[in-house]
Amino acid sequence: MTERNVMNKVYFPLTIDSLEKDLKELGVKDGMTLIVHTSLSSLGWVCGGAEALILALIRAVGEEGTIVMPAQSASNSEPADWMNPPVPEEWWPIIRENMPAFCCDTTPTRGMGVVAELFRTFPGVVRSYHPMYSFAAWGKHKYFITNDHSIENGFGENSPLGKIYKLDGKILMLGVGHDSNTSFHLSEHASTKKERSEKSAALIENGERVWKTYTEIDYDSDCFDQIGFQFENKEHFRRMKIGAAICKLFNQRDLVDFGRRWYEERSN
Repeated sequence: MTERNVMNKVYFPLTIDSLEKDLKELGVKDGMTLIVHTSLSSLGWVCGGAEALILALIRAVGEEGTIVMPAQSASNSEPADWMNPPVPEEWWPIIRENMPAFCCDTTPTRGMGVVAELFRTFPGVVRSYHPMYSFAAWGKHKYFITNDHSIENGFGENSPLGKIYKLDGKILMLGVGHDSNTSFHLSEHASTKKERSEKSAALIENGERVWKTYTEIDYDSDCFDQIGFQFENKEHFRRMKIGAAICKLFNQRDLVDFGRRWYEERSN
């Protein structure tokens, strides 16, 4: 989307001050733990872009609050499984041998958007150590959320998603749908029909780069929009327009528990 098209979405530019005010009107409060999913362009023209939005989020939760964003890096994975696009089979051993090992500081996100990519580099932000499903966090609980991220249960109970659940955190969705709602992956662990499969990635173990193979359930976000639609028709949440975007604030426990019931019903 061009900058002119973004400008045409709103009558006035959004600023750090206006975004902070709108976020608080939506229900964001001092001391909150927030996992944030956002489409910057959906908001309209933001003075300062991704940086301004991140600063507004930090101001909205305050020094006692915590902000979390997905920092997934799906390109560090088994090349035989790549589909968008696939790569020739003769490339697979070259990729396995040469893919840079996951590094919290330098490995870029993939498909997370400009806000999440900037957030992972922001002062005071730390990142969990998972080659594919890492999360970045700022604030009071950042170390609790990002430490000891289980490689074999990237979205499970001991993942940052599970830590946010324990903290009774909130989900903030700014102009995105439930297909981006990573917390439903935590719900997937309630399904007895989920099979485990082998995954591989480049990472550092004992100071050496290794191509590590591990097992993990087959995560699938295809049904997240369906689960989210059903949740919104039955449960309470906060919703308002910020700029040109429909924005929503959920209690993560409510949403994850609803998703767990959804998966359990289909497992039985």
